[in-house]
Amino acid sequence: MNDQANSVDERYVTTPVILTRWSRQDTTWMLGLFGTAIGAGTLFLPINAGLGGFWPLVILALLAFPMTFFAHRGLTRFVLSGREGSDITDVVEEHFGVKAGALITLLYFLAIFPILLIYSVALTNTVGSFMEHQLHIMPPPRAILAFVLILGLLAVVRCGEQAIVKAMSVMVYPFIVALLFLAVYLIPHWNGGILSTASVVPAPSALLSTLWLAIPVMVFSFNHSPIISAFAVDQKRQYGANADERSSQILSRAHLLMVVMVLFFVFSCVLTLSPAQLAEAKAQNLSILSYLANHFDNPTIAFAAPLIAFVAIAKSFLGHYIGASEGLKGLVAKTGRRPAPKSLDRMTAAFMLVVCWIVATLNPSILRMIETLGGPIIASILFLMPMYAIRKVPAMAKYRGQASNVFVTAVGLVAITALIYSLMS
Repeated sequence: MNDQANSVDERYVTTPVILTRWSRQDTTWMLGLFGTAIGAGTLFLPINAGLGGFWPLVILALLAFPMTFFAHRGLTRFVLSGREGSDITDVVEEHFGVKAGALITLLYFLAIFPILLIYSVALTNTVGSFMEHQLHIMPPPRAILAFVLILGLLAVVRCGEQAIVKAMSVMVYPFIVALLFLAVYLIPHWNGGILSTASVVPAPSALLSTLWLAIPVMVFSFNHSPIISAFAVDQKRQYGANADERSSQILSRAHLLMVVMVLFFVFSCVLTLSPAQLAEAKAQNLSILSYLANHFDNPTIAFAAPLIAFVAIAKSFLGHYIGASEGLKGLVAKTGRRPAPKSLDRMTAAFMLVVCWIVATLNPSILRMIETLGGPIIASILFLMPMYAIRKVPAMAKYRGQASNVFVTAVGLVAITALIYSLMS
């Protein structure tokens, strides 16, 4: 007991009294947050963001940074408001009780698992399109292709979590470079694309409906909330009372880099393709890279773009599988059942395989799944929960009365109500 108390005291003693200069660790976290957010979701953003025309895209571009920064800062502050070393689930239990902690565990699972399903569909469509259009061979029946691909990725999972994490960290930066290269490559092919709609200002009702459905996709594409808990815990360990200030600096730089990079890619795509072509990509249920590969008569792009998409989707699938499997195991544990670890692993893998295979075979609209499942559930954790905590939790009372709180709450409500709007439309 005394040893434990001493270790706690030592941690607090080593906490800097003043904010130190920017360090290599801060840069590492900045790039880590940036790399986590840039993934397969980015490949579907140009389609949805560009479908509404020029003016909705401009509005979404202006909203991107404040929407991303203020929301993730709020979630970071929420985790920082807890005890030393507490992750997000611990902080929820500390502030709202055990039942709320169980609810957040459920919401995390519901936020991550649909994304896994989305990537199962996207992976099957990417490989099928590549075989048909680039390799000029007839792909196998969709059910067989989906089963083989998902089973192959689950076999990679058997290599161990650490191996997966290392592989993903290696893959993320070549992927970012590839996206940047592709965005630059498209510049000579800019033909105005979406600019043809700039002369027509949409009616207020049409504009609002477009933004309403696009915001959940924005939330999904710029989201890196799964890493925020670990980020906040590390910031509190390093900077103590100054953790809020330094974490805000890191987040702002990471998000500025991310928004500039992603929006450059988005605008490069929509200036190359017309709204009709973007609608065709949505109808084909393909990522923007697969559509560009089929669109251009260029062997390099034809082969490179689908491979980049495959790597991005596979990377994101593996990362979200880890989160989804942990969430499912956490839900099983909260029911009071304690199966053997190996049995639980097999049951989890079997459940993931069957559900992902069924959904990938059925081939539902990826963007519609994002609009109705991914974006709204993420928004409830990322946007609304921290804002509710600011109003109700004494430890977060100092953040009350800020205009950014109203903005974050409004965006979160829009993202959640988009589910109702999408189901009714």
